[in-house]
Amino acid sequence: MSRLVPDGPSAARTPESRERRRVVLATIVGTTVEWYDFFIYASAAGLVFGQLFFEPAGSSLGTLLAFGSVGVSFLFRPLGAFVAGHLGDKYGRRVVLVLTLVLMGVATALIGLLPTYAQIGVAAPVLLVLLRILQGISAGGEWGGAVLMSCEHAPVERRGLFGASPQIGVPLGLLLASGVLGIMNAVAPGEAFLAWGWRVPFLLSVVLIGIGYWVRRSVEESPVFVEIAQRAETTRQPLLQLFRRHTPLVIVAALVFAGNNAVGYMTTGGYIQRYASDPAGPVGLDRGPVLWAVTISAVVWLVSTWFAGAVSDRLGRRTTYAIGFVVQLAGVLALFPLVNGGTFGSLLLGLSFLSVGLGLTYGPQAALYAELFPASIRFSGVSISYAIGSILGGAFAPTIATALVQATGTTTAVTMYLAGMTVIGLAAVLMLRDRTGIPLGPDHEELQAASPVYGLAKA
Repeated sequence: MSRLVPDGPSAARTPESRERRRVVLATIVGTTVEWYDFFIYASAAGLVFGQLFFEPAGSSLGTLLAFGSVGVSFLFRPLGAFVAGHLGDKYGRRVVLVLTLVLMGVATALIGLLPTYAQIGVAAPVLLVLLRILQGISAGGEWGGAVLMSCEHAPVERRGLFGASPQIGVPLGLLLASGVLGIMNAVAPGEAFLAWGWRVPFLLSVVLIGIGYWVRRSVEESPVFVEIAQRAETTRQPLLQLFRRHTPLVIVAALVFAGNNAVGYMTTGGYIQRYASDPAGPVGLDRGPVLWAVTISAVVWLVSTWFAGAVSDRLGRRTTYAIGFVVQLAGVLALFPLVNGGTFGSLLLGLSFLSVGLGLTYGPQAALYAELFPASIRFSGVSISYAIGSILGGAFAPTIATALVQATGTTTAVTMYLAGMTVIGLAAVLMLRDRTGIPLGPDHEELQAASPVYGLAKA
């Protein structure tokens, strides 16, 4: 496999290693806080929101509505991606990262203060969904900025490894969210968890946001954007340019992410937590062991994500992705037979096996996306592809899975659904040329503008 030339002789030396370490730290801390906030909601939706905010609908419909409220936020991710992409391509990556972090934190803390349906009636679920929408807008804008800050600061030969830093924020966020919920379930068991225990993780977001804000404000702007700004070459209408010249690429890139995202949201979307802890379900485990199994599997996801980012610098993004989707497919096929074993060990094994495949298809994503789009519209391209992929993939995956089980009485249909999404992701990544190591700077816009989609010429 060929490798493309780096941005120039100074690419491996500038910015200095100290600044690179600060960028990696800021990216990991910021994305962890963002996804902690996002996943706390999804986990709580599976555990308590159906009962607290959708009570009149009954148990089954209430659960569907709670998971539906998780998915609603995805519909607003493109709005966040459009706004953040425009601002990021015109005014810089860093300012967008700070704004999205604050927006996510405020929305999360307010959820922790919301009265329930029993206290204020229908206003409770309405306010809950509105705050979830704000979370979706923030998530839609945050990821692209974090990806570009890490990849555009990275030395070309370690771009996959650096790009894995925003990716591991997802399993770290899940790890933190599940861990905090597990602690609160022990501190405030039973009715106390329903009364007030679930609120503490949301309110904790205030502290985490303060830390993330301080860290992100301390890093320098992306060197690629600085060079673009110094030349006064920022694109006036980046979104228009993106869709005029790169619509097929956006669609293919979105399908790559959808193949990973639909499967990942079995845990990050709260479905497995609900399925495995439902007293009336086939598994019937206590809430605590389920939360700890998810927490441990998040560690497996974290390690495999970091490993895949590093390996992609040697094997290439496309090859690493393809291997990952094959492993993910095996994990999907094994998931429910293991979960339905009804023990903590079988649940942990099923989730951990799945997490290996998820990591292998998630670690290379930041570098893959950064290498697909020209520098002048990269923020828009990365953010919008990601947002569309999240709608096609994870947005309503827990809702779909719940409906399939209720309609068929088994998890076989869910397995087929997840396997189908995995195959779609594999097919999409095989449609892309490998651009591992392509220079990211504005001097190479012509090279970057050549479509990486097989069968399409220069955009």
